[in-house]
Amino acid sequence: MPTDPTLTPGARPAGTTSPDEAAQNIQQMFSAIAPTYDRANHILSAGLDRSWWNRTARTLRPILQRPEAQVLDLCCGTGDLTLALDKHRPQLTTNNQQLTTAPILALDFSHTMLALAAKKFAGKNIVSIEADALHLPLADASVDLVTSAFGFRNLTSYPAGLAELHRVLRPGGEIAILECNQPGGLIGWLYSFYFHHLLPTLGGLISGKRRAYAYLPDSVMKFPRPPQMKALILAAGFINPTWTSYTLSTAGLYRATKP
Repeated sequence: MPTDPTLTPGARPAGTTSPDEAAQNIQQMFSAIAPTYDRANHILSAGLDRSWWNRTARTLRPILQRPEAQVLDLCCGTGDLTLALDKHRPQLTTNNQQLTTAPILALDFSHTMLALAAKKFAGKNIVSIEADALHLPLADASVDLVTSAFGFRNLTSYPAGLAELHRVLRPGGEIAILECNQPGGLIGWLYSFYFHHLLPTLGGLISGKRRAYAYLPDSVMKFPRPPQMKALILAAGFINPTWTSYTLSTAGLYRATKP
């Protein structure tokens, strides 16, 4: 399958020259915008972000409903997808005893983001973990489902990230990666115009961090398109990769299984 030379194997903010420098830059960037992150997301996506999280969670309900299933929400940010997933976890009681349900693991490498998420997780069966997605502090074959909403794109190596997910998943486990996409045609032109000309200005006004919101459209433009991303997923050892388009292909859900 031909590869688009403009697409990168991992996130590279402008001015960074190595994966380590890129990772540090991204971590600082997201920590800086954390206080206004939720508000900016809702405004800049016109509220579509909520529908995308909820749709993804509903799609994964057959796995989430299994009490023993171990779920990892990767690059969880302030925890909105984590909370959408939690709504579908078993909340049953038997003989006045709560059914034992494995907690959702919510992982991010930004301490500031995770601190905001932890406030939302209070009283819920969710465990926060501060760690690097490329070096997960989890045992081999210990997880049944790995999700990620708009965070995988920020990894400095997509092949290494997929390899790490393959390592921690049990046989038969699944990945579900919700990511932005650059559509084609007229929709793509309008989307690109908004992303490159309006979003950085609006995001900068909301957060005071215009550079972070200039990085966002650049990262989407350089992220692999669905055919390339599915090829990367296959190369990492997964089977049956699929991509489901959301909202005129401006976003979509990648799913695949570890054999």
